[in-house]
Amino acid sequence: MKQLKRCTVIGIIFVIITGSLAHFLYGWSNHNHIAGLFTPVNESIWEHMKLLFFPMLLYSLFMMIRLKQEYPCITSALCFGILAGTFLIPFFYYAYTFVLGKHIFILDIGTFILSVIIAFWLSYKLTLSCRLKEYTILLCILVCILFACFMVFTYHAPNFAIFQDPSTAKG
Repeated sequence: MKQLKRCTVIGIIFVIITGSLAHFLYGWSNHNHIAGLFTPVNESIWEHMKLLFFPMLLYSLFMMIRLKQEYPCITSALCFGILAGTFLIPFFYYAYTFVLGKHIFILDIGTFILSVIIAFWLSYKLTLSCRLKEYTILLCILVCILFACFMVFTYHAPNFAIFQDPSTAKG
């Protein structure tokens, strides 16, 4: 259990750091289309969900390879954590902006960090409880579907508010 806890804490730190750096990667790469598939290409909420999704997916693959023998439920738990954390970003963002009537940069950062912490906490607890083991295939499929959505919607976004820059979406 000590190894799982240590990997979870390292994962939180890894995702917060790499997700924060990923925010700037598209610009740093001179708007490289490949970089844009994995990092935000604009200021939409959808694009900012990538900041958690891809770093956590990468780290989760490492955790699964390293800990699968000792923790047979880790795959389902991490897939659930990835999905939950990714969707907590718009949930928290829209909740606080509804209450305050505007977005505040420091709360945006807090939303990201809180979503990462909750995602890994859920993954940790569900790894130990094995409650989602029977849903492993479904959860993996859902992660793959979300991955595909990021690939498609990065450059072919539907006309919904979540895909638009919040500062221009309200007109």
